[in-house]
Amino acid sequence: MSDETKPASGDSSGLLNGLLTGGAEKPQRVNEAARSLDPSAVKDLLSLGVCERCILRLITVATFDSDLATVSSSTLRGWLGSGEEEAASPEMSICIVCLGVLQFVFSDDKQTLVKMKSDCGSGHAAWITDLVKQQGHEFDSFCLEVSLPSTISENERAVLLYLKGKYSNEAWLQSEKVSVKDALKVLVLDPLRASLGAKSDSSSFHIRLTYSKASDDAQGLSETTHERKKRKTDVVYADEENGSSCISENPFEKVYEPCILSVHCNQMPIFFSGRYFKYSRNVSQSRWIIDDERMGEASVEEIIGGSILPACLGDSYKFHAAGREDIDVRMLGSGRPFLIEVQNSRKCPSQQSLTEIEEKINNSEKKLVGVKDLKFIGSECWAMMREGEAEKQKQYAALVWISRPLEEEDCNSISSMIELKILQKTPIRVLHRRSPLERERTIHWMKLEKIKGNTHYFLLHLCTQAGTYIKEFVHGDLGRTTPSMGSILGCRAEIIQLDVTDVKMGDS
Repeated sequence: MSDETKPASGDSSGLLNGLLTGGAEKPQRVNEAARSLDPSAVKDLLSLGVCERCILRLITVATFDSDLATVSSSTLRGWLGSGEEEAASPEMSICIVCLGVLQFVFSDDKQTLVKMKSDCGSGHAAWITDLVKQQGHEFDSFCLEVSLPSTISENERAVLLYLKGKYSNEAWLQSEKVSVKDALKVLVLDPLRASLGAKSDSSSFHIRLTYSKASDDAQGLSETTHERKKRKTDVVYADEENGSSCISENPFEKVYEPCILSVHCNQMPIFFSGRYFKYSRNVSQSRWIIDDERMGEASVEEIIGGSILPACLGDSYKFHAAGREDIDVRMLGSGRPFLIEVQNSRKCPSQQSLTEIEEKINNSEKKLVGVKDLKFIGSECWAMMREGEAEKQKQYAALVWISRPLEEEDCNSISSMIELKILQKTPIRVLHRRSPLERERTIHWMKLEKIKGNTHYFLLHLCTQAGTYIKEFVHGDLGRTTPSMGSILGCRAEIIQLDVTDVKMGDS
């Protein structure tokens, strides 16, 4: 920068003249920022090792906005009268406050030092964009998140206490300061929008910049332990209430390594709904492993989720269903409602792709599981399914054996029972994993169907309130369910097979 455009030390008008470099007049906001700079404070902060952007954040009355964000670091040094220092020391010193975050200097996840050629945000945005695109996500909007080490806020607080001790009466010290996190967003958000070709909002797709502090072992290797301890004892912090004390010397350690930056992309979960059928009595609803041994031939969860996940290029999935049936119970009729929650999907399959997945499952050779009405659905479906689950009714068909012959009077008596109230204690078979409670449940209706050639067997068709234990209702569970089919018929009753024939959700 020439002498004509470089501001003279202690001359705020010189700072304003420095904004006219190259004959292009800067916006009014930048002019105001230049007028607000205190040359003495600028000189102090530069000597401490504070970068130009942090100086603008900390001692300008004007807000650190998009106008200031477009100014390069080299131009800032010219405005702040630090061009000589920069020429004498070509190696950029890392800011003691932001640890290089606002200087666009960092180490990547391979511990390689990265310095942006452009320090106006566009180079940093391009670097982030390359990493985002490598992860293969499809999106038209994004939400930018920034995570910084606590050391940055601690260092900023220490610098502000230092300034408070020396410049307690200055108006710029009382103004609200823009955080490093917010300043970084101001610097990179616009170029990031342009390079990604996407808008930024409260999107379900998140780009997270995580800055972590470099190893403390690398900080101050040139110092002995005695020297570091001595410097700490020399620090006199300003009183937070009145700033009566001030620091007589530079108490801040030189920063030798910038932060380590990692970029993570995450898509909020997407959901797919449908109804499933289970045709086998050797398939569990979810993956069931006991002592490293699989129970059953397969699971509904793995068959459906394992088919959808590859189409979404997601990281993982979760399976949710409106209730569950035992491994030896088939799910027939209209099917059981379910949701597949896919984590961090990189694409959302079209309805045509979902139809193809549905057909593939339904036409599988073993025909263990079937699916219908598979579709993409918004996250509100989770609340809808939970609300409907509390109101749902379930219909069953049970093959029952009784110890005496079935009579016509039994059929008529059972069929006449409407809205039968029963009390069920937690079944013995699940007492090891369920609380010992007593629950009232409703049997809405029942119907008996005789089986030709054997009067000890019949089909029991019934509709019940959600949460009714059907097996226990039939055999009584040693008197823990009352009344039961056995007590109603006055004989021993055992359930041989059970099928779920319908699950009605809410008004469905």
